[in-house]
Amino acid sequence: MNTTAWHLAVVGAGPVGLALALHAARLMPHAHITVFDARPLDRDVAADPRTLALNLGSLQFLQRLGVTPLQAAGGQAQAITQVHISQQPPSWGQAEVRLCASELGVPHLGAVLSYGSLLAPLQAAWLALAAAEPQRLHTRFGTPVAALKASGSGVEVDAGIAERFDLAVVAEGGVFAEQARKALTHDYGQTAWVGTATLAGATPGMAFERFTRHGPAALLPLPPDAQGQARAALVWCVGTAEDPVRELSDAQRLAVLNTLFPPEAGRVLALSPLKAFPLGLNAERTLVESGQDGQGSGRGRIVRIGNAAQTLHPVAGQGLNLGLRDAHALVAALRWADDMDSALRRVEWARAPDRWGMIAATDFLARSFTWQLPGAATARGLGLAALQALPPVKAWVARRMMFGTR
Repeated sequence: MNTTAWHLAVVGAGPVGLALALHAARLMPHAHITVFDARPLDRDVAADPRTLALNLGSLQFLQRLGVTPLQAAGGQAQAITQVHISQQPPSWGQAEVRLCASELGVPHLGAVLSYGSLLAPLQAAWLALAAAEPQRLHTRFGTPVAALKASGSGVEVDAGIAERFDLAVVAEGGVFAEQARKALTHDYGQTAWVGTATLAGATPGMAFERFTRHGPAALLPLPPDAQGQARAALVWCVGTAEDPVRELSDAQRLAVLNTLFPPEAGRVLALSPLKAFPLGLNAERTLVESGQDGQGSGRGRIVRIGNAAQTLHPVAGQGLNLGLRDAHALVAALRWADDMDSALRRVEWARAPDRWGMIAATDFLARSFTWQLPGAATARGLGLAALQALPPVKAWVARRMMFGTR
């Protein structure tokens, strides 16, 4: 184990940044870690209702950090035991793919929960750990980072006062519309309408992904409401230029949704107010950032992970999971390294297959909905049918979705 007293700055106290900080603090007992975030510490993060989908690998990682959403009191998370992927309208037989946890020998495929119910316990765990070790673990909430600059063999973090660190890890992501453009960017010309649906007759624990002529739509199971009514998180992606959702009334949206999903999804009885988010790809070519001249000192001492490195289309629901794997791999490399620069180069190479595989897959699927090619829907239907008919291939795809590339 590395015994060097490296000083690490984590910029961004979202789920990915806090997971990284917690993991590094526990596995690198000699490291000094400072977490920066612009939001004040007294903000109630638990109330954030945004929906997250975590795969099984992410849940296992969080459990190692002491965060167990599925075991938390109050029913904060809903396990996903089945995933149903299909096309509407069917263009080739009953083209669909069904992934079942029982067939794969796992307790569940993942879970759905609110952003706040994940962030709050991660933040509480970090604050408790920092209070127990104040000499090496530091928290700078309400302190936005204005700039990062290579400095000697490290990096200078400007957060009102310039401080030098051996490594800065940027985990501040944000949504596509608010981000500065990175090296690889593409506006899909699509909008995601998101909200919560109340259902009747839903299949418990089953998630639905439906490919429509306008784009993908998903229903992700949530814990029942206080009256025991079934609920699901809705992600409804459509073209922005001719948005078929924006001008609809609530009643019309309900009527349309009830034509989109298969009967097993249940009947949509009510919708929360929907919010719209533009969708696009915005990714860095590498996780490890070079120095300003590409050759100078301090090269490679700034690392971007999660949405700070790659913002993806939500078609596969893998953005947060990819970021958590970034965090896990970075700590694993630093934990045993005597030389930080060589460790960061190893992280870059190790993460490339998983990272670029997921970027390519989501980009291909997102672009495919904009193609005006004859037979495109039929090709998708044939692909789904073929995947369902080949159990070994289907299991391989399922494990990639649960654990990424290992």
